[in-house]
Amino acid sequence: MPKMKSHRGAAKRFKKTGSGKLKRGHAYTSHILTKKTPKRKRQLRKDTLIAGVDEKRVKRLLAC
Repeated sequence: MPKMKSHRGAAKRFKKTGSGKLKRGHAYTSHILTKKTPKRKRQLRKDTLIAGVDEKRVKRLLAC
């Protein structure tokens, strides 16, 4: 049986941490930034973890 291929779109969006959790970037950072406060834009730059209910689905996409 051939190897599982990872979903390339998901592979570009999610990274695995050392402990095996999954990191993701925030949405709402690409355009229409003028009405967003500097504090909000600064906080959106930071990565965050994927919700626990979505981990199984994303791990299957990443084939890890």
